[in-house]
Parts: sequence; C-alpha cells; structure tokens
Amino acid sequence: MDPVARRLLWDAVTRTRESGKAVVITSHSMEECEALCTRLAIMVNGQLKCIGSPQHLKGKFGSGYTLIAKTPGGGEELPAFKDFIDTVFPGSVLKHEHQGMVHYHLTSQELSWAQVFGTLEKAKEKYMLEDYCVSQISLEQVFLSFSHFQQLPQGGTA
Repeated sequence: MDPVARRLLWDAVTRTRESGKAVVITSHSMEECEALCTRLAIMVNGQLKCIGSPQHLKGKFGSGYTLIAKTPGGGEELPAFKDFIDTVFPGSVLKHEHQGMVHYHLTSQELSWAQVFGTLEKAKEKYMLEDYCVSQISLEQVFLSFSHFQQLPQGGTA
C-alpha cells in the first residue's frame, strides 16, 4: 500500500475507534500496531502470549534500553568506550559495530533513564563521543522476542 493510501486507511480506522467502536486488526507491522492500537495481543503458534497497551508490553517484555553511540573513527576511544560500557552496564550486549559506531542492548531491568543518560553525559568528553542515542526497546523488538518461539509446521516452511 502506498504511503498516501496507508495514511487514509489509518485515519479511517482511528476515526472509527474514536467513535467508540471496536476495531480488530491483524498485522505483522508493529509500526501500524503502535499507531492504531490501544491494546494489542501477540500470538505464537495460535496461542495468545500477551495482551496490553503497546507501552505496557514494551515495559513488561522489552527489558532494557537500546544505546547507539558514535566515537571518532579509527581512534583509541572506541575500545576504551566498549570496555567502559561492559563495566558500567554489566550484561550489555554489543549488537553491531561499524566505523566507530556501536549499537548495544542494555539488558539490566534495574536501570533508569536518569542513570543511563547521567552515565553517558559524564563519559561524553572522556571518550570523545560525537553523538549517542538511548531509547526504549521497540515494539518490533518485543514482537521478535516472541517470534523465536514460533514452530514451523511439520514438513513445511513459514
């Protein structure tokens, strides 16, 4: 569906929902679910695994934060910054690294926004961070965390 038609459909669904009517949508698009749904459910192998608002599901099943940081390429700062992250955020997982850019999943459920931002602000000058971004785990990541339980049908492919 082209972007204009999608927007028109989303607007029609939103108006219908706001008029007090229930709308049931099935979708693999978490962007669509986040834009349209007040409550959503995730099913795996035909069984309901969770139900709630998008924010509730992200809070309950999306443990931790995503951290993306950029250091000057080719410098000594990147290995030192990676050691720093491993020390300050134990259990963090390096998802991707490329040309001075790192993408981490900070897995600790004990972390607050204030702790993460405070720590990174203090580290900004020491490790010469050009930029960083911290975000809550996305609804897409929550969905994917459930999808690894999906079993293929006998003798078939998904």
